[in-house]
Amino acid sequence: MAGQLNPYLLLVVPLAPLAGSMIAGLFGTQFFGNMIGRRTSHTVTILGVLIAFILSAHTLLQVLDGASYNGTIYTWLTVGGLKMEVGFLIDSLTAMMMCVVTFVSLMVHIYTIGYMEEDEGYNRFFAYISLFTFSMLMLVMSNNFLQLFFGWEAVGLVSYLLIGFWYTKPTAIYANMKAFLVNRVGDFGFVLGIGLLLAYSGSMNYTEVFAKRQELAQLMLPGTHWMLLTVACICLFIGAMGKSAQFPLHVWLPDSMEGPTPISALIHAATMVTAGIFMVTRMSPLFELSDAALSFILVIGAITALFMGFLGMIQNDIKRVVAYSTLSQLGYMTVALGASAYSVAVFHLMTHAFFKALLFLGAGSVIMGMHHDQDMRNMGGIRKYMPITWITSLIGSLALIGTPFFSGFYSKDSIIEAVHATHLPGAGFAYFAVVASVFVTAFYSFRMYFMVFHGKERFGQDHHHDKPHEFDEPADDHGHEEEHHGLAPGEKPHESPWVVTVPLVLLAIPSVVIGYFVITPLLHGGFFNGVIAVGESHPAMESLREEFHGPLAMALHGFASLPFWLALAGVLSAYYCYMVNPRLPAWLHDKFRAVYDVLDNKYYMDKFNDVVWAGGARLLGGELSRVGDRTLIDGLIVNGSARLVGWFSRVVRVLQTGYIYHYAFLMILGVLFFLSYFVILPSFAAK
Repeated sequence: MAGQLNPYLLLVVPLAPLAGSMIAGLFGTQFFGNMIGRRTSHTVTILGVLIAFILSAHTLLQVLDGASYNGTIYTWLTVGGLKMEVGFLIDSLTAMMMCVVTFVSLMVHIYTIGYMEEDEGYNRFFAYISLFTFSMLMLVMSNNFLQLFFGWEAVGLVSYLLIGFWYTKPTAIYANMKAFLVNRVGDFGFVLGIGLLLAYSGSMNYTEVFAKRQELAQLMLPGTHWMLLTVACICLFIGAMGKSAQFPLHVWLPDSMEGPTPISALIHAATMVTAGIFMVTRMSPLFELSDAALSFILVIGAITALFMGFLGMIQNDIKRVVAYSTLSQLGYMTVALGASAYSVAVFHLMTHAFFKALLFLGAGSVIMGMHHDQDMRNMGGIRKYMPITWITSLIGSLALIGTPFFSGFYSKDSIIEAVHATHLPGAGFAYFAVVASVFVTAFYSFRMYFMVFHGKERFGQDHHHDKPHEFDEPADDHGHEEEHHGLAPGEKPHESPWVVTVPLVLLAIPSVVIGYFVITPLLHGGFFNGVIAVGESHPAMESLREEFHGPLAMALHGFASLPFWLALAGVLSAYYCYMVNPRLPAWLHDKFRAVYDVLDNKYYMDKFNDVVWAGGARLLGGELSRVGDRTLIDGLIVNGSARLVGWFSRVVRVLQTGYIYHYAFLMILGVLFFLSYFVILPSFAAK
């Protein structure tokens, strides 16, 4: 039954996690003297997220029945005709995102009970992740740019707190500062984009801005030959490049692994990094009017998908392999956005949220079983000791590489087909990148799988890795740096407790089946009707609909498609290199050391940023300090004024003799001067 959703129930969705966060953060920490214990802290935060999930699922069912909501909840400020409001826009896109965010967050909350059991910051961590959930919900539920920007910045702030959760570790401090600064670069572009739209539309409300999109499309940026809408859309996408870690603003995301594994799963699966994908999809009515902006998005996504996947092939830290996998998959989503296949991008966002959260939490379970050792070269043969972690990780890996019938297959193959059908500049390179990435993804995914779960047992030994590598000794995922990590000789891994394995099982189920059941309504039905705009000049979605004959036929056809054979080749290559002939990787490393060095140094992006941007900032700061501070301010203004006063004092002091007749003489001279200036000179001028 169609109708309007209850705004008060909608308000409970973000406020329930916020309430749990406040209770745990205030009363469960030293702020108010640890008034509540661990059990109460995790109970109230989990309860808050559970309420949010139940209400989100209820909202989705109502939206499927035709209900919606677009209205103001609170007016914060009115300046002339501009209103700054808190409001909700609830449609099929928002309702789906609400369910994904709250479900994955709920799984992470439950998982955290087991993973953070020994950590002193237990209550603080629960407060942070609930606050993270609140921030993301405010972002996806917003109906205006002000609230969008609030949620945008809030997830950035909380990610800073979570990445640097162990604030006594120098690497964690560096990583969270790096994430914060890189995101500020993207956010600067985001603010410019919002400012341009506000300046020329006069509103911050989505509906009002979209209503004027045709007028905006006719305007040029003053003083240039650029379309105003193209500049605004590219600026908005620069914000997405920061949040969704697109090249070259991707450098913060691998280092975010310094945070605990549960937050790695939450950041990489359903919250922060998907914010940019959601934002561009929400702004599809604007992006559809600028082919230049779409081409820019297409190329950036293709670069990220392919070249970040290459970096995952050489990592030895289990969490960093999954992190580079996230970068590559975000590139896939971005490519879909550039091809005007917004619904496909959101579809992959949803399926990716489940199997990527599964892979991260599975990696965390392995780390627990290995006593916080993250180096895959110290693992092997774990399958028989951790059967639940093994089978769920295998399911996540199969979904990630796009195995037919698994959820990742339906979304990833749809992206490849959509890119093949588009004709924008850069589409040829993008198609090559997403197809080649299939092999790369399969290789690094099953390289990790074979090194961790199969082969010779390499744990419980003294390891000396002689190959130079930045991550030869991965940063541990534990708060105590001095504590021993890794299994002692003779010690064996063990399966994780139920609070860890139950979320793995619950995430594995949608990783297998959800793609099969939702591809028809999401991509080829009316689920996004009236929500996502696609222009007639962009035929990708129409081409997909013409070739789609049901999920079963699509999966069966997938076995004969190029992506399947590339994925199979990647799996077999990983099997040969790490199970049949494990000396081959070392031989390849020696033969192609130059290539390895480029990958090992992450294309030298960090060094480039340090030398050019950070070095340039230091140089500029030094010059400003030397010229501006020391020369102008200290030298000219402060010391110069003092010297001027001293000189004037010395001159005036000569005239202060103390004799009355000297002063009388000066007074007479003064009178003569004024008489000459005001009386005698004007009379001569009159004659």
